[in-house]
Amino acid sequence: MITPGHIQLMAQYNRWQNGSIYTAADTLTEAQRQESRGAFWGSIHLTLTHILWADQNWMGRFTGKTPPWFPDASQPWPKSPKESVGYRLSWDELKRQRVAFDEVISDWASTVEPSWLEGRLSYVHASGRHFDEPFWKLVTHMFNHQTHHRGQVHCMLTQYGAKPEDTDIPWMPDTA
Repeated sequence: MITPGHIQLMAQYNRWQNGSIYTAADTLTEAQRQESRGAFWGSIHLTLTHILWADQNWMGRFTGKTPPWFPDASQPWPKSPKESVGYRLSWDELKRQRVAFDEVISDWASTVEPSWLEGRLSYVHASGRHFDEPFWKLVTHMFNHQTHHRGQVHCMLTQYGAKPEDTDIPWMPDTA
């Protein structure tokens, strides 16, 4: 099982890596960020949108708060950011929301208690499939999901010659 300290470390890593990825992506043109590059979500912009969208979904489940993009809580959650009404963000808005939401994740991480991690979450995925899983497993998934898709973005950025920072946790600034 993971610990609150692990969650805090991963929240710090998330913020660091997002800063690196977005800084590198800022060196590209809008057309380059929007170009489909063969990744699951296609472009750098859509992949980064998907990461934010998924983080907001998971944090909504963890905290019981409706995600900011969700227009009608009586309807099923959209299956992707492409289906989310009003969730087509400009580059500047995506960057702003990412920075703000990284703060939300960090603040939440500082409040997680071991007893909460032992609890369970029952939810229906956008696919319609029902899940009942322990919180520790779902938190692990959220951070793993971010890392997976940021890796895709890292690859797309380096294909353009952009230079995101190293991705190894031991290289992260300000860690003990």
